[in-house]
Amino acid sequence: MITKTKNFFNEVKVELQKASWPWESKEKGFRRYKELTDSTLVVIIAMLLLGGYVALFDFVLVNFVHFFTRLH
Repeated sequence: MITKTKNFFNEVKVELQKASWPWESKEKGFRRYKELTDSTLVVIIAMLLLGGYVALFDFVLVNFVHFFTRLH
C-alpha cells in the first residue's frame, strides 16, 4: 500500500514537471500568461456556445411539447 502511494506521487511529480508553468516563463508582465489567457478564452467561448445550444434546444422542445399538449 505505501509503495503504491509513493509510486503514485512520484508519477504525479514527473507529470507536473512536464507541464508549462507561467512563472517559469522568461516573458515579463501579462505576456507570461498568454497561454493561460488564450486557453481561458477558448473555454469561455466553448461554454457560451454550448449554453446557447442547450438553451435553443430547450426552447424548441418546450414549444414543441406545448403545441401538442394544448390541442384537444
